[in-house]
Amino acid sequence: MSEGLFGIHGTALEIRSQRLGVLGSNIANAATPGYKARDIDFAAALDARLSGADEEHSIGAATRYRVPVMPSLDGNTVEMATEQTAFAENAVSYTATLSFLRGRVETVTRAIRGE
Repeated sequence: MSEGLFGIHGTALEIRSQRLGVLGSNIANAATPGYKARDIDFAAALDARLSGADEEHSIGAATRYRVPVMPSLDGNTVEMATEQTAFAENAVSYTATLSFLRGRVETVTRAIRGE
């Protein structure tokens, strides 16, 4: 029922949440020698989930290592500007998806109440 009610937005919210975690981990490890920055290809993860893949497989298949523009001498591939931009863009998309879902729940709630 929730898939018909919310469409792809529930799945999109889960993937965006997991991507926020990966990007946050990159930012937290910006000074860790040898740390390899990762990202989740949102479109690939969403396509995999909509094709019937389970959550773990779809995220695993869509996770990519970032190729740095300016690699550091210690092997760390985190570039703060890139990570912060990706985090901010994903946070805005997460908020928009959440707002859509909230509106949908409010609409259903009003319908149940008969308003």
